[in-house]
Amino acid sequence: MTWGEQTDVPESADWYNSSYIIAWGSNVPQTRTPDAHFFTEVRYKGTKTVAITPDFSEVAKLSDQWLAPKQGTDSALAMAMGHVILKEFHLDNPSDYFLNYCRRYTDMPMLVLLDEQADGRVVPGRMLRASDLADGLGEANNPEWKTIAFDAAGDLVVPNGSIGFRWGEKGKWNLEPLSAGQETELTLSLLDSHDSIADVAFPYFGGNENPHFRSVKQEPVLLRRVPSKTLTLADGSQKRVVSVYDLVLANYGLDRGLEDSNAAVNYADIKAYTPAWGEQITGVPAWLIEKIAREFADTAHKTHGRSMIILGAGVNHWYHMDMNYRGMINMLVFCGCVGQSGGGWSHYVGQEKLRPQTGWLPLAFALDWNRPPRQMNSTSFFYNHASQWRYEKLTAQELLSPLADATKFTGHLIDFNVRAERMGWLPSSPQLNLNPLHIKARADAAGMTPQEYTVQGLKSGDVRLACEQPDNGKNHPRNLFVWRSNLLGSSGKGHEYMLKYLLGTESGIQGEDLGSTDDVKPEEVEWQTAAIEGKLDLLVTLDFRMSSTCLFSDIVLPTATWYEKDDMNTSDMHPFIHPLSAAVDPAWESRSDWEIYKGIAKVFSEVCVGHLGTETDVVLQPLQHDSPAELSQPFDIQDWRKGECDLIPGKTAPGIAVVERNYPETYERFTALGPLLDKLGNGGKGISWNTQKEVEFLGKLNYVKLDGPAKGRPRIETAIDASEVILALAPETNGQVAVKAWEALGEMTGRDHTHLALNKEDEKIRFRDIQAQPRKNHLQPNLVRA
Repeated sequence: MTWGEQTDVPESADWYNSSYIIAWGSNVPQTRTPDAHFFTEVRYKGTKTVAITPDFSEVAKLSDQWLAPKQGTDSALAMAMGHVILKEFHLDNPSDYFLNYCRRYTDMPMLVLLDEQADGRVVPGRMLRASDLADGLGEANNPEWKTIAFDAAGDLVVPNGSIGFRWGEKGKWNLEPLSAGQETELTLSLLDSHDSIADVAFPYFGGNENPHFRSVKQEPVLLRRVPSKTLTLADGSQKRVVSVYDLVLANYGLDRGLEDSNAAVNYADIKAYTPAWGEQITGVPAWLIEKIAREFADTAHKTHGRSMIILGAGVNHWYHMDMNYRGMINMLVFCGCVGQSGGGWSHYVGQEKLRPQTGWLPLAFALDWNRPPRQMNSTSFFYNHASQWRYEKLTAQELLSPLADATKFTGHLIDFNVRAERMGWLPSSPQLNLNPLHIKARADAAGMTPQEYTVQGLKSGDVRLACEQPDNGKNHPRNLFVWRSNLLGSSGKGHEYMLKYLLGTESGIQGEDLGSTDDVKPEEVEWQTAAIEGKLDLLVTLDFRMSSTCLFSDIVLPTATWYEKDDMNTSDMHPFIHPLSAAVDPAWESRSDWEIYKGIAKVFSEVCVGHLGTETDVVLQPLQHDSPAELSQPFDIQDWRKGECDLIPGKTAPGIAVVERNYPETYERFTALGPLLDKLGNGGKGISWNTQKEVEFLGKLNYVKLDGPAKGRPRIETAIDASEVILALAPETNGQVAVKAWEALGEMTGRDHTHLALNKEDEKIRFRDIQAQPRKNHLQPNLVRA
């Protein structure tokens, strides 16, 4: 009932299609001013708008009703509303639309194994998989990743759509109500077919005392009664199973006639998670919680999902924002809103939507010349290298569920990041404690491949992950280029730590590091009493204003502003591709971003001669979303460093790729489209397609290099050339590519999706087209609502 790495949102025009809108922590008139007219206009056709903000903000003034919860208690409010929705629209007066939606589009019918802990408590375990049952229920392909449910006849079935259907076989990764090719209706609840009632333990966090928040005292572990059935597994053992739906109803504290003493008798019962309980924590009157939840669900029932939550930074910028999100997502899922026009999840925080992403990726990361790229997530990077972890006093034990095994969560929080990098769950940078350009020579001397040498070295300890020794002088970054970000001003978290440990300058750090206290020190990271300060040798910032980061930089490269360069921009608020056109030349010594980086590439290619030539690089690649690697670890977490499994690249550890890099040809490759697009094609999100026609088109449009290492390849000399590359390769802006993308997706789903793009197949959007008039992007797989 939550999403993976990426969600999607509707454009703001879809607000006008809604019949009920909750603006939750989103001050639309102030932060989304150009789109606010949709929010006000929709009221003229009868749509009710509700503002949920602690303060009387602009959106509260424009809404029909205002709820003012205590700051940071949004998840409690959402849980109380969810309680009302489930009781009135799933139990007392079931909505056929809601139930059918949950049956088809969520994991609620799926079965979960019940585990018994050492103290005798019964807790929800993992999903029941086809591999758990005799003969895998006939599933030979990825049975470990195929979930199980009961059908209306009481038989176990493997419904289409789980991740096991995505890889290794074609045509079954869809949400058709099918199992083994036969139409089936899944059972949501085991209430009418159970053979036992399980007392299942659920954690409760609402009783923790805090000087800033109200709490409602209850036991830290609540026992709820859940209908269950006993199954015989493939190994002959017997295990009880429950459905996700029954677990959800139990968690929300609903009385289902199972003699559950912890279930709420009515809404006035102050038990988790009733409206009365919600009032105690949020301050919102219980009657008002009931009223808004009832209206929200009733509207969704009558309109088939046209109830919407617009979510903003007021909810996002909390430590526990994931809990806020999950409470709201549950409300939307219970009401069948997600994926419906005018309904669902309208999340507008932080990032602009990169619509032509598959056209931008090869250009941004040189995927037309070398694959894979070396990338890093900024959260881990700065937490590690700015030494923020040295001041971290929060422990994992303080965050754990009372049902968790604390012995599995030892050490410091930085240890969990290291373990994730070691097992391939996260990227790392720098990656190893030796230069990856030197591994090939060492491997050749040892008579091994670079992959074999790296694996052997990691196992023996001769090669270490850099994250395990962050204060080793070899293992921290030396150069940092900042582009389109005020890292040391508004966008960086932990500004004072960056100043001290990355720049080595004066800082405002007031706390003491772990070396001065008795707090828990890391297990996976080598502690050095004297941390390295001033790790960076060079800080370069590209900006058109003297930002805070520019003030601290060694070099500032002045860039062109919006009216001095050719560029493109897209947004999640509307489907148009924006052009930025150079009306005047850049002022004085400033240049466009493209020209600056092109100039750096040119000079680098010249000065690297004699130092760097054609080199063999070894890249550690984390297990990727939208690839078969996401199926690599199906059951228990196993750490090769602890001897729990073997180190298998791409399965129990990061993948190890060998990439040949020609450094003196950097400029030639920067200004030309490389051959890998002809050879390997392009794609994204697990699908790919041939791009030869698009490469040929770009050769005619941008012309080709006449000499040099990139002779015959399409040119990318100017920012407009670069824009044309993106527009030609992206399915959002090239109708023929959109059709190919839908065809590629259809091979996996077994359905024909090309009708979504055929009417635009002959439309190729060029840069001069978007300069002349606004152009809508084409519909393609990466833009479909979540």
